[in-house]
Amino acid sequence: MPNIVACFKWVIDEADLKVAAHSRELILDRVSYKISDYDRNALEEAVRLREQYGGQVTTVTVGPPGARQSLKDALSRGPDQGCLIADTAFVDLEPSQTAAILAAALRSRLEYDLIICGEGSSDLYAQQVGPRLAENLGLPVITYVNKIILEENLLIAERRLEDGIEVVSVPLPALVTVLPEINSPRIPGLKQVLAAAKKPVINLNQKDLGEDFSPLLQTLSIQAAPSERRRLRFGAEGADLKKVVDALIREGVVS
Repeated sequence: MPNIVACFKWVIDEADLKVAAHSRELILDRVSYKISDYDRNALEEAVRLREQYGGQVTTVTVGPPGARQSLKDALSRGPDQGCLIADTAFVDLEPSQTAAILAAALRSRLEYDLIICGEGSSDLYAQQVGPRLAENLGLPVITYVNKIILEENLLIAERRLEDGIEVVSVPLPALVTVLPEINSPRIPGLKQVLAAAKKPVINLNQKDLGEDFSPLLQTLSIQAAPSERRRLRFGAEGADLKKVVDALIREGVVS
């Protein structure tokens, strides 16, 4: 029976984001947090695989101490236990740092046959943590996964690509990153929320891992993307049609 690890990120709820009028800086004073939308699919798939094949699901997250509040939500979605890797130094982590921290914790504290990550996080969507984690652990990785089948020590995955569907297989242990289309995450009920508080949680910090996770890059600030309009106006007369087409060509909208 497989030991399955589902990774998730505690992110800002984008619905609460506001942008400063003149600087495009994000205003984060009153934002709330949530489990990254894509990682809910990872949690759901891990639980569905346990329901089908047996085993145990551990959900893991990395972040500052405030990320502790995410565990109740994550555990209410079905995992058997949680692992919180929290430290005051783990703020605004780069993907390379997150992957290195996860790898250090998994190597020293957790057993795993399959690691499931979301395709990206709903804040940065860098799509790096899953592949980097697999590289750090020396595991085969399959991305863009839309279906998972386990057969003894073999994982068979269906990948949804731009030009079709690809079916691949790798030996376990392995890591996959899953697409949102793989499932519909369940909504925990009151019973599941209450039960989550009684599930075991492994607590780790940087000292426990005994490594330095200095960033290769450092994010100084995050700004909202500009949304400027040219405000070109054209009359309704037929003679202006050529002007419209010429303007679209100049802007590169059509060729």
